[in-house]
Amino acid sequence: MHAPVLVLRDSLKRESGRKVHHANIQAAKAVADIIRTTLGPRSMLKMLLDASGGIVVTNDGNAILRELDLAHPAAKSMIELSRTQDEEVGDGTTSVIVLGGEMLHVAEAFIEKNYHPTVICRAYSKALEDAIAVIDKIAMSIDVNDRPTMLGLVKSCIGTKFTSQFGDLIADLAIDATSIVGVDLGQGLREVDIKKYIKVEKVPGGQLEDSKVLKGVMFNKDVVAPGKMKRKIVNPRVILLDCPVEYKKGENQTNAELVREEDWEVLLKMEEEYIENEAAED
Repeated sequence: MHAPVLVLRDSLKRESGRKVHHANIQAAKAVADIIRTTLGPRSMLKMLLDASGGIVVTNDGNAILRELDLAHPAAKSMIELSRTQDEEVGDGTTSVIVLGGEMLHVAEAFIEKNYHPTVICRAYSKALEDAIAVIDKIAMSIDVNDRPTMLGLVKSCIGTKFTSQFGDLIADLAIDATSIVGVDLGQGLREVDIKKYIKVEKVPGGQLEDSKVLKGVMFNKDVVAPGKMKRKIVNPRVILLDCPVEYKKGENQTNAELVREEDWEVLLKMEEEYIENEAAED
């Protein structure tokens, strides 16, 4: 009789079967219950302490889950689901977690009846196909140039956010920004890459009502010489450099002995030539 071969360390514990199914479902439900109250028209904000000790107040599901330090694999999978939803869609991070937790809760009753998990997954896949068919049937085509309709759609997305009281303003800003960077792909398709072409720049000292869409690029920098630099330049010529403007200092200190007055001018010219050569090489 062969001796057992140990693959895992003695400190590790391996579990399987129905006990693991219930543990995974309970962990996923616990994550869903944390952010369940942040969904819907009567949603509430969550106050969190981040890793640095700062206070975070938000009802965004993905932002809340990012601050959680979880150890259970199933709970981590739920957080990964929220992150994927945010990257692929940009919204619905709370809904996908609450829906996923509820689907697992319903599936728990079928596991008690000895249904195999693959059978439950096939049933959910069939339900997904039926749901998509219903959505395709009731879906309506809209004109993206119809501003009143677009305003209604955008305001419905931010109605539960902390900034809902400024819904009209934010909806106008969002539509203006996406209209500028949108690219027509043909066949009625339009691509809007907000992560690459749209940036929210926060400037302290103003009001939210002062927000506006800038058709261009903004650098939040202070002037180097107040009173001497122009605050507004019409039709400027802009140079973009990927290197520092100041010249590179030498690593070794050099001493020079000047005998004549002309030697100083020669030394300056040598320095200028050195800088020009360095710039040409870069």
